Amino acid sequence: MTGARILLVEDDDVLRNVVERNLLARGHEVSCATNVQSALHYLRTKTIDLILLDINLPDQTGWDVLRAIQCGECSLGEEDEMLQGKLPVVVLSAVRVSPHRLAEFHPLSYLPKPFPMEAVLRLAAEAAERRELCARMKVNGEGFHA
Repeated sequence: MTGARILLVEDDDVLRNVVERNLLARGHEVSCATNVQSALHYLRTKTIDLILLDINLPDQTGWDVLRAIQCGECSLGEEDEMLQGKLPVVVLSAVRVSPHRLAEFHPLSYLPKPFPMEAVLRLAAEAAERRELCARMKVNGEGFHA
């Protein structure tokens, strides 16, 4: 199985480096962004299987990234259809996130900091499995069905 293409949006250098090293060690492709503008650039130019998104960023908030995705400013590819309406986003936050915000954006998961690394690695492995399933469906001509 090939790894997932992951966008890690985290401004804390230590945490970003720890998460990135763990993901790379398991064969995932990791792009890192430290603010909203660089995150949006990656989302406009790369195909991403999973976004690990900090909410408190120096220029704007992670919610602004999610709004841009919802408004269609960034395309996440055909794999989105495999997610049944859920954004391939794991929200990471040191502050409590309201249930209203989670209901507004429907992330795959919410991990309050500090979070267990095993949870991130499991979600990355699931993203890689979704990517592989999507690739097999394309090869077999099955396509996506609602």
